[in-house]
Amino acid sequence: MRVVIAGQGYVGLPLAVRAAEVGHEVVGYDVDTLRIGRLAEGESYVEDIPAERLRAAIASGRYKPSADPADCAGYDIAIITVPTPLRDGAPDLSYVEASSELLAEHLRPGATVVLESTTYPGTTEEVVRPILEKSSGLAAGVDFHLGFSPERIDPGNPTWTVVNTPKIVSGVDEESRARVKGFYETVVETTVSVASTREAELAKLIENTFRHVNIALVNEIAMISNDLGIDVWQAIDAASSKPFGFMRFTPGPGVGGHCLPIDPSYLSWRVQRALGQSFRFVELANDINNHMPDYVVRRLIDALNRRQRSVSGSRILLLGLAYKKNTGDARESPAVRVVQLLRQMGAEVRVADPHVVEAVHGAADLTMVQADAEELRAADAVVLLADHDAFDYELIAAESSYVLDTRRRLTASAAVEVI
Repeated sequence: MRVVIAGQGYVGLPLAVRAAEVGHEVVGYDVDTLRIGRLAEGESYVEDIPAERLRAAIASGRYKPSADPADCAGYDIAIITVPTPLRDGAPDLSYVEASSELLAEHLRPGATVVLESTTYPGTTEEVVRPILEKSSGLAAGVDFHLGFSPERIDPGNPTWTVVNTPKIVSGVDEESRARVKGFYETVVETTVSVASTREAELAKLIENTFRHVNIALVNEIAMISNDLGIDVWQAIDAASSKPFGFMRFTPGPGVGGHCLPIDPSYLSWRVQRALGQSFRFVELANDINNHMPDYVVRRLIDALNRRQRSVSGSRILLLGLAYKKNTGDARESPAVRVVQLLRQMGAEVRVADPHVVEAVHGAADLTMVQADAEELRAADAVVLLADHDAFDYELIAAESSYVLDTRRRLTASAAVEVI
C-alpha cells in the first residue's frame, strides 16, 4: 500500500520505517524542514531507529521523508502521529486539525485515515471526521474509512517495540475497523480490536492515567518516608516480593515525556467539559508529580546547608536531561524545571546527558558537559535525574563530594543520598 504518516517524531518515524521494511511505499511527512533534512541525510534523532535502519529504508526506495504536501497524494492509508499538547490546561488539537486538512485534500474513495495521536474520547468522530468530510466531500464509513489506533511507543525500551507491543485498532464502522486492522497486521505481531473509536481513545488514557496516579502515590510516600526517617526503597523492595495484588512503581524527580504529564489531563478536561465534574484522582496526581522537581531542589538545598553552602554560587552538575533512562526524549522533562529553579536561586548549573542532542524548549542555553572525573570533582553537588546506562556510576560515586540520587542507581553513603 501507499502509506502517508504525518509526523516523524518518536511515534511516526518508527512506524514509517517498519512499514517500509515490510514492503509498503511510505511517505514520512513532517512540517519541520530541518527534521526532514536530517532524515533525508540518513541521520536519525530517535534512539529506537538506528541510522543504519533509516538509511536502509531510504535506500530501498520505500521510505521517503518529505515536507512537501504534494507528496501526500495518492495514499491508500494515512496515519496521523502528531503532537497533542496542552495549552493553558486545554487540549491543543491544532496539529491534528492541520494534518486532517492536509489529508482531506488528497482523500480518495476507498482510502483509510487513522488517528494515532493521544487525545480525549470523541476526537476521531468530532474533530477529524468533520474536517475530512467537509474538505473532501466524501462520507466516512461510506466513501472512505476512518479509525483510531493509539500509539504505545516507549522510547528507549529494547524489549517492547512497535512490532511486538499489541496494537489497539478501531473504526467508525465495522469495515473501517477491518481496514485499520488489516494494515496494522502487516506491521505488528498482535492487534486488539475495540468496538468503537471512543473506547480505543479512552483505553489509551486509562493506561497512562493508571501509571500517573500510581507514580504520584509512590512519590508522596517517598516524601513522607524521608520525613519519618524510613528507607522507602527497602519498603518498596519488600512490597514487591508479593506475587499478587501489587505492581511495583518507584519514586523519581517527576514525570515527563508526552504521555504522563499531559494525557491524564485530556481525560480530566473532557470529564469537566462534558459532565461538569472534576476528576479528582488526576488533579491530585498532577499536583504531586508536577511539584516533584521542587521537592528535589528542596532536598538539595538541605544537603548543601548541612555542608555550610548555599545554592547561590554553588556549582551543580545534573546528570540526565531526558525524562527517562536511555533515551534523548526531553519533552516535559522534570529536569528542565530543576534547571530553572536552581538558576533562579543563583546556582551555576551544568548538565550531562549523552542522549539529548536537540535543544529543549526552555533550556536551549544549557551548559552541556561530559560526566567525567574533572566535572564531578568540580561540582559542589551532583544530582542524578535520569539513570542512563552510559553513565559511569563507579566514577560518580568515587569522584563526587555529594550526590543526590533520585533514581536509586547508587548505594547510599556519606556522599550519596537517595531520594
